[in-house]
Amino acid sequence: MTTTPPVCDYEGSDYQTSFWEQGGRAYEDRAEEIALRRLVPTQGTLLLELGAGAGRNTPRYPGYERIVLLDYSRTQLQQARAKLGDSPRYIYIAADIYRLPFRAALFDGATMIRTLHHMADAPAALAQVRRVLAPGATFILEYANKLNVKAILRYWLGRQNWSPFSPEPVEFVKLNFDFHPAAIRRWLAELGFIPQKTLTVSHFRLGLLKRWLPAGFLAALDGLAQLTGDWWQITPSVFIKSTLPAAAAGEPRPASVLDWFQCPACGQTPLHSQDDALHCSGCGQNWAYRDGIYDFRDPLSA
Repeated sequence: MTTTPPVCDYEGSDYQTSFWEQGGRAYEDRAEEIALRRLVPTQGTLLLELGAGAGRNTPRYPGYERIVLLDYSRTQLQQARAKLGDSPRYIYIAADIYRLPFRAALFDGATMIRTLHHMADAPAALAQVRRVLAPGATFILEYANKLNVKAILRYWLGRQNWSPFSPEPVEFVKLNFDFHPAAIRRWLAELGFIPQKTLTVSHFRLGLLKRWLPAGFLAALDGLAQLTGDWWQITPSVFIKSTLPAAAAGEPRPASVLDWFQCPACGQTPLHSQDDALHCSGCGQNWAYRDGIYDFRDPLSA
């Protein structure tokens, strides 16, 4: 199996509760909801939610007929399944973004929110997203911005040794990266994505403001400030909506979920259902399906 970069694994984490529900981030959550409401298409067929976690953002994609929630952590997906249920609208996938287990040109939409900042090789991850998106598809990406006001001030005051103005990513904590807006735009352009809209988010991510002002009020102000995103990007979080060029209609999307998959080890498609697992006839690997989650992280032992 091809070696891929290290993955930030939230297995067993109470991230949804400790970070979002009890971590004082109601303002950030509401600001992101405003951004997604502006960017997400009003209708679509099949959406890939990369880094779906416990399904915090999943209800914010109401126009899509079906949503594939993908995360590396099974426990995060179990929390999402407990929240969203077993509706045929949702498919739960545990997988490595660097080895997406889908055939090419499958999805007409994808989101990657608060996920790219864990990618040690961001261009490789984005290339995988490009591979599985169909012509004309929409991709909404959020990234952590190194060119933010706080980083600029700290650099000028000599309180950090890395420059926010240089294009390379900075790893400020293990497997946590900030990216320069110019680098993100370049990587997307090299993959053929056409930028449509950029929003700057979390303008008021300051502890003092969050303690003294209501989250809804701050989020409303943030919603107004987000509209400057096409002009400059100096906030800690940036959302960018891109599309792929449209093309003549190709082969129709397979109706069966099983026919959507390709083996992450060898690329063989389709896979075949066999004893609560998916079998690859190309390399002989078997991939688990248990508790409503397809698990493509590591093959089952022979």
